[in-house]
Amino acid sequence: MSILENITSSKDAIALEDKHGAHNYHPLPVVLSKGEGVYVWDVEGKKYYDFLSAYSAVNQGHCHPKIVNAMTEQAKTLTLTSRAFYNDMLGKYEKYATETFHFDKLLPMNTGAEAVETALKICRKWAYEEKGIVENNAEIVVCENNFHGRTTTIISFSNDPVARKNFGPYTDGFIKIEYDNLSALEEVLKSNTNVAGFLVEPIQGEAGVYVPSEGYLSGAKALCEKYNVLFIADEVQTGIARTGKMIAVDYEEVKPDILILGKALSGGAYPVSAVLADDRIMGVIRPGNHGSTFGGNPIAAAVAIAALEVVKEEKLAENAFELGELFRDELNKFIPHTDLVNSVRGKGLLNAILINDSEDSSTAWDICMALKENGLLAKPTHGNIIRFAPPLVMTKEQLLDCVSIIIKTLKEFKND
Repeated sequence: MSILENITSSKDAIALEDKHGAHNYHPLPVVLSKGEGVYVWDVEGKKYYDFLSAYSAVNQGHCHPKIVNAMTEQAKTLTLTSRAFYNDMLGKYEKYATETFHFDKLLPMNTGAEAVETALKICRKWAYEEKGIVENNAEIVVCENNFHGRTTTIISFSNDPVARKNFGPYTDGFIKIEYDNLSALEEVLKSNTNVAGFLVEPIQGEAGVYVPSEGYLSGAKALCEKYNVLFIADEVQTGIARTGKMIAVDYEEVKPDILILGKALSGGAYPVSAVLADDRIMGVIRPGNHGSTFGGNPIAAAVAIAALEVVKEEKLAENAFELGELFRDELNKFIPHTDLVNSVRGKGLLNAILINDSEDSSTAWDICMALKENGLLAKPTHGNIIRFAPPLVMTKEQLLDCVSIIIKTLKEFKND
């Protein structure tokens, strides 16, 4: 087969990846070739509801015309300058984003993991230059069962054995505490004057859409203020309207000291991430301290502006909030009548169902395979949890159709 020939068979496409690609993912066996709004199509032409949204990167829907137009029009004029020179798009994007999220400064990057690494560097430099911690002694508090990426530094504070094993030696300077436990946080902050920051997901996505207790985030921010520690919110997955607010910490009216964004910051059209902070923190970064050849490129800037405009113009946060309430209400009506599902949890359109089986079982995977056959794509996390995160452009009618598919599948499912 010529490399230029169209792939017309899922089997051929999967075989091609299996032969020539690294085996660092275990995808659901569906080969997608087209997307529009809440739908995707495989190479054979079968249509599906997308209930993962590329891990919440496609909040604005697949191939949103405004975002695609911004990307293609910018690509015709200037794609990349590096930061060796100014370009005429970056400043516009920085102004729009900082005003949207109410921060003084933005540092542009490309991927979520890069943005997390950037936030860690900013936090440490602030600790040495502003807080007065002795150099190389700063520590950052993180939560158990976190997911912030898979770089060497980030896996150093992961407790996922698959992500960690045989990738050491690991980076020091991190203290792990229990998530959703203010007492554990205060104990560390009170006993350790070398703590520079607290890095937290407002909702733990990869851990199975674990929503903390009400008051946890505002309580954590208050403790960080009390002990002069930076509150760092990783909103790569929860941000950009996914949970029913522009960022998830808005539920508790928390302003992070450092905000990390990615994924839907581009609507899934292009790798765009960002770290936002006020001058008192971002001011520690000076020429040569940090950078990225592609970070802040003109296409990324144009795409991000369009992606944020779509969220506001189409009221996607409000839609996510309303449809999320409906989704959980409908599933909660069904759950008492099945032994297969223990519960549904989430905020906005970031939700998960907990399957009544062990983490090492294949039940959740098998349910996702059955959902695929019925026209809906989702993926398990942590073995026995299925995450549901459709594009936020979904309508009420489409959501109810999806609920019907999920309930029908669960009713028909036979756990052999």
